[in-house]
Amino acid sequence: MSAQVANGTGLDALEKRLAEDLSLLELPAKPWVPERMHDGSTVRDVIIIGAGMCGLAATAKLVLSGINNVVAYDAAPAGLEGPWATFARMETLRSPKSLHGPALGLPQLTFRAWFTAQWGADAWTSLDKIPKHQWMDYLIWYRRVLALPVQNGVRMTAIVPAGDLIALDLEGAQTGRVYTRHLVLATGRSGLGGFAVPDFLKDVDRRYWAHSADDIDFTALKGKRLAVIGAGASSMDNAATALESGAESLDLLIRRKEMPRINKMTGIGSQGVVHGMHQLPDAWKWKFVDYTATTQTPPPRGSTLRVSRHANARFLLDCGINSVQEDARELLIDTTQGLLRYDFLIAATGFSNDFSGRPEFTSLAPHIRRWADGRYTQNMGTPRANLLESPDLGPAFEFRERVPGTCPMLAQIHCFNDAAMLTHGKVSGDIPAVSAGAERLVRGITAALFASDVDTHFANLVAYDIPELQGDEWTDSTPLLKKDTAL
Repeated sequence: MSAQVANGTGLDALEKRLAEDLSLLELPAKPWVPERMHDGSTVRDVIIIGAGMCGLAATAKLVLSGINNVVAYDAAPAGLEGPWATFARMETLRSPKSLHGPALGLPQLTFRAWFTAQWGADAWTSLDKIPKHQWMDYLIWYRRVLALPVQNGVRMTAIVPAGDLIALDLEGAQTGRVYTRHLVLATGRSGLGGFAVPDFLKDVDRRYWAHSADDIDFTALKGKRLAVIGAGASSMDNAATALESGAESLDLLIRRKEMPRINKMTGIGSQGVVHGMHQLPDAWKWKFVDYTATTQTPPPRGSTLRVSRHANARFLLDCGINSVQEDARELLIDTTQGLLRYDFLIAATGFSNDFSGRPEFTSLAPHIRRWADGRYTQNMGTPRANLLESPDLGPAFEFRERVPGTCPMLAQIHCFNDAAMLTHGKVSGDIPAVSAGAERLVRGITAALFASDVDTHFANLVAYDIPELQGDEWTDSTPLLKKDTAL
């Protein structure tokens, strides 16, 4: 693949076909949302925070639905949105190459169409998994070909209510306060709270450890003794990257007695799961997610072999961590297998849904209803902490208030990221069902916008006076009928 040259002419032809398909479907739909003003400035109908895959899919679906007064903000430079070119350290995607991803039901918008237009059908057949940087290239094209309104280098620093609107404070390439009617948090894996950090690391100097999603200088770890916590995909990806960068040795510290081997959710993947999971009773939702968390998702075979082919890598099973201490410029780790010493540790410990750690969410955090606030009941099963802190969302991914009436704007803020999984299923964080998630999100926002402007829409109905008939299309025969009757 790397030796082949991309066919620009083929891509031009694909873009022409996509434009024709959109025209046939009358997309984007005509704009229909009445303009709102606040303090002399136009109010956005929707602002999306995050322009990774989910943010792009949500933005595209909004625009195609005739809601074009939208913008997506991303703090990263253009081309570095999401994890693909940053902390995603795998060589290829884990998902099958054939999945439709964010294509929104448009065949010419799929990765497959984009790939084959440039490298041909034979190259597609020989392709095993999608290289991660190529997936990023596809998303860059997706944004360009749909002309999506994205602004890079912009960070949201605060969310505050402004009457029936939401006010956002921004810094970076755009600075100041902007207003929107709806806000979509397409913040990816980090979701709502950022890194999940084990208690045993919270007092350890950051010179000696990093989270797997940090910007890690792996060249600085050359010749070092390293440990990586966990047996998941990110553990393997970070371990392999460190080994390939010249680590002296590397141990995977795995709490489980056996490596997980079966990806349970892959085994039941279907449109039933995509569209039916969020309709299930809560007890069933909890049962599915709790079971998959208990059995755990295994790392991909290729990612694991990428580590095990190094003779200086060890898989230490049944190796839970009791404590971590700094000792003579190294880490002394007390494990269930004894004391171990390392120069550096990478914590592949995932992410948290705890809003309290994010300053931009300060005004929201106390008011957001979680599953722990009454949606979970003891008869559902084990009260797993990371599930209890999941937000209790409405049908359009909107937040709900912990105490009704204390923060009404939550109904206009949508959690379209990984934190929505317990309520909605895996439709807002992974490639397989992101189009279905975007459809569900935008249907809800569309209905809410229409309802909130219903007076205007009815007034427009009454005021509409362009005649369909001009009056010369028929002859009134009633007078003749009366004349005939008189005879």
